[in-house]
Amino acid sequence: MEKSILVGMFDTRKQGYEIDYIMEELEQLTRSAGGDVVKVFFQKRNAPDKKYLLGKGKATEIKNFAYAKHIDLVVFYNQLTNIQQRNLERFFDLKVIDRTRLILDIFATRARSLEGKLQVELAQHLYLLPRLTGKGVELSRLGGGIGTRGPGETKLESDRRRIKKRISIINKRLVRVIKNRNIQRKNRDEFPIPVVSLVGYTSAGKSTLFKTMTGENVFISTKMFSTLDPLLRRVDLNEIERGFYFLLSDTVGFIRQMPSELLKSFRATLEEMIHADIVLHVIDISRPDYLNQKKEVEKVLEEIKIPEDRIIDVYNKMDLLDPDSTDVIEMKKDPEYEKWNSGNQSRFQKGDSESEVFVSATQGRGIVVLKKVLFLKYFKDFKRFSFAIPRDLKSLNSIRNWAIVTHHDRKGDWLHLEVLCSKEKMIKFKEKFGGYIK
Repeated sequence: MEKSILVGMFDTRKQGYEIDYIMEELEQLTRSAGGDVVKVFFQKRNAPDKKYLLGKGKATEIKNFAYAKHIDLVVFYNQLTNIQQRNLERFFDLKVIDRTRLILDIFATRARSLEGKLQVELAQHLYLLPRLTGKGVELSRLGGGIGTRGPGETKLESDRRRIKKRISIINKRLVRVIKNRNIQRKNRDEFPIPVVSLVGYTSAGKSTLFKTMTGENVFISTKMFSTLDPLLRRVDLNEIERGFYFLLSDTVGFIRQMPSELLKSFRATLEEMIHADIVLHVIDISRPDYLNQKKEVEKVLEEIKIPEDRIIDVYNKMDLLDPDSTDVIEMKKDPEYEKWNSGNQSRFQKGDSESEVFVSATQGRGIVVLKKVLFLKYFKDFKRFSFAIPRDLKSLNSIRNWAIVTHHDRKGDWLHLEVLCSKEKMIKFKEKFGGYIK
């Protein structure tokens, strides 16, 4: 555990409560990276100091405190320039990193798959490349600790050409990863099964929701960015209608002012969200600043051009919310909800959006309602058909390309099937291939 000081510089118009949320999040990030936070400093200024970011007086105060408490690391919320990085390290005589470097360090400890490691390494190189001049980043300090870890980092040198060459190699390998993903996605697209992607702010409860819905024994942690490598699992909708199911994907969490290096590097993971049929935006409603977190994620979703009509807001951790809060009201249930979820106590936030569901992933509350929303959004035009065709007319696998086959039986020269599909597809199939509907 490295004894750490956290520092932030903010505009004079920044409200105190906003600063508290920001520095609290930076503290969580530091603890997730293995740091022991001893004290938090911040300063309001009309403009950042070009030399130290902070004023000289505040910098001296931090230096004296660090010396007295034997501090190992200073973490800045603000992104530091090369000059500021170099000057601060010389002034404090300590290791100094900024929030972007801290997040990259956390990602380095979380990556497990080859794809994840490549994406993290690429992000680290993109961050380090413009900082290789002078001694703004001490590449000689590779003995361990926060800000010095990561796949391939021990091979970093102050040679920009070599770094650029490595970036080129990683990009080429990631292109192959994306190509393989596109092939897999194309194969999935041929089947009438939707892919649902979980997105949200880090620690909003995506992995817990994924575990609750799939039954998969995934790693769950209160630490930030506990999930980096995307998972894809099947979720049955038998509580709603027998035979229906979808594929659920869990992805990396977002954070305020997401570092651009991460967005560039994790494009393979973001592709999963872009091509998902439905996106579940998981929001931790128990946090006082949940609306700000919601807006941060929406910025990313807008940046990667995900249509609003594909997004469902899932307000999680209802069990931690004050039931008397004025922020929530009883849901106005329509006949479909009454029919499929009689007596459900889900509540909706005041607002003009109807694509909202409230759940408690840890308690399993609201999960059936969420499944019903997904069912109505994608499968509302599907019907159950029983029909028979000559066995030599069409293979079972080819039928699965346009319908969900829930039962099949071969009797003599006939193939008897029960399928789920739209009426339009069933009519087109019968017109083309004949057979008879039971």
